[in-house]
Amino acid sequence: MRVGVVCPYDLGEPGGVQQICEELTSHLRSSGADAVLIGVGSIRRLGGPGIGDATVPVGRGFKIRANASNVPLTLSPRSWKRMRDALSEVDVVHIHEPMMPLAGWAAMKTEKPVVMTFHADAPAWVRGVYARAPLVAHRMRSSVLTAVSEPAKRVVPSGWGEVRVIPNAIDVAAYDLPIGRVKHRIAFLGRDDPRKGLNIALEAFGLVHKGHPRAELMVMGANRSEDLPGVRFLGRVTDGEKHRMLASSAIYVAPNTGGESFGIVLAEAMAAGCAVVASDLDGFRAVAGTTAVLFPVGDVSALAREMGRLLTDKKERDRLGRAGRDAVKTYDWSRVLDMYLEAYADAVAIRERE
Repeated sequence: MRVGVVCPYDLGEPGGVQQICEELTSHLRSSGADAVLIGVGSIRRLGGPGIGDATVPVGRGFKIRANASNVPLTLSPRSWKRMRDALSEVDVVHIHEPMMPLAGWAAMKTEKPVVMTFHADAPAWVRGVYARAPLVAHRMRSSVLTAVSEPAKRVVPSGWGEVRVIPNAIDVAAYDLPIGRVKHRIAFLGRDDPRKGLNIALEAFGLVHKGHPRAELMVMGANRSEDLPGVRFLGRVTDGEKHRMLASSAIYVAPNTGGESFGIVLAEAMAAGCAVVASDLDGFRAVAGTTAVLFPVGDVSALAREMGRLLTDKKERDRLGRAGRDAVKTYDWSRVLDMYLEAYADAVAIRERE
């Protein structure tokens, strides 16, 4: 079986969907299945480990403001033909975020068996648009629909059919490194978009640093020229650098303000054994549950209070770290890949019955 994994977002830009698409393609190939990653724009890290020769770009990426973030999509009309050509040799099409233009729309035109995965906890107006799309509804009802979490599942109109929840996944073992943990180190990972909450993290850390002058905040994914006491901006990091930084950090903060249906960064921090402090979002609660400290969204004082408390309470940090490592095993690729393979087989069976 040859699977075409379709990512509507620019593979040259960092993002959770891009990461999942790359890793899924890599794991499919490692498991003996044939797979090709079909995406937008430039190829970041050659499309991920072991899949550089199995990555097909279909259009140039453009950043569009949506869901309180800069979304890197393609608007090139040429992407339609390129998508059709890229899918001509596959047996099953796996479209991530199928409603995203233009790559998602183009992939939905295929006559092949289709699996669709919804990632976003979209706002109410987007759900309304979905519910008023009869032509799309027909395509959805003939596909296998999946969502990465219950919040993402809520986006899908009930008339489109059954939606199975298949969570995002990580290679859990890759984060368990023999690195000494720096007891006063706090990590943040995310783009410099407002909904990722970097400004909240910086303001809260400023309060913490006054009482904990040895504390340090390591910011991965963003790069600013500000000179802030105890803060280091690392910019974009490689996977290896990310693994090592998380493994060496005592605390991980995720002060996101919304639009998160899963929170792959929480799973990564949990796998690394960090004590996680995160915004009380549905998507974050679904992933971390009671293994993380949740604080009210946007509450700088509450975040600062929890960071300061954990910096002085090693026993609680260790307890949260152990609990997170136990819980995150659910999201290992060794479990999630089988769920997708079953979905592909079901999609083929649906097409054969039509």
